[in-house]
Amino acid sequence: MGNSLDSKDKDHVLIIEDDERLANLTREYLEANGFQVTIEADGAHGVERITELEPDIVILDLMLPGEDGLSICRRVRPLYAGPILMLTARTDDMDQVLGLEMGADDYVPKPVQPRVLLARMRALMRRSDPAESNSGSARLTFGGLVIDSATREAWLDDERIDLTSAEFDLLWLLADNAGRVLTREEIFSSLRGIKYDGQDRSIDVRVSRIRPKIGDDPNQPHRIKTVRSKGYLFVKDV
Repeated sequence: MGNSLDSKDKDHVLIIEDDERLANLTREYLEANGFQVTIEADGAHGVERITELEPDIVILDLMLPGEDGLSICRRVRPLYAGPILMLTARTDDMDQVLGLEMGADDYVPKPVQPRVLLARMRALMRRSDPAESNSGSARLTFGGLVIDSATREAWLDDERIDLTSAEFDLLWLLADNAGRVLTREEIFSSLRGIKYDGQDRSIDVRVSRIRPKIGDDPNQPHRIKTVRSKGYLFVKDV
């Protein structure tokens, strides 16, 4: 609690990681890049710490003592709207998919490369900051579906839709390009700043989560259509 007053102006990162060496190295790197950092090693306290501190971003390890990262992510999502970046095993695609299904916004494989972690964090925080999105603010309406980039909110028949930051980003991107097929390469480049490797399923997982939230039938979607071997099409008029 002995931080100087200017620490209030720093973005606050909560790292939930039981590997003490990794957590401390990450903290040193992030603090050197202007962040305020808090570490929690026990997964059993994860949800409590996130809701208590309300950090600007959470870095959440998958494997934790007390409670694993997937469970923490699932339980805290209704309570915390900020970005959650999950640390996963490099080769385990299922861990990545499950993390996204539980509400994580992105993931970084271990071993963690600090510069990659920092770049992903900054990208997530830019997209989730209303002040950043106001510059190109707009509201899109498709029948009873309304999507607002300034407030980063969406409504279906006047009911607010519960979307994670990453889900909103994808929905907005698709809707803003309504009537045009967006390839996975375009989506990855726009949302994550990386090339699509042909294997990553994160976009598909997010689309499957978004569809029922906007009243789309997952089995026979009419609003967000899958274009085989290409990508996704947001239909203007249903």
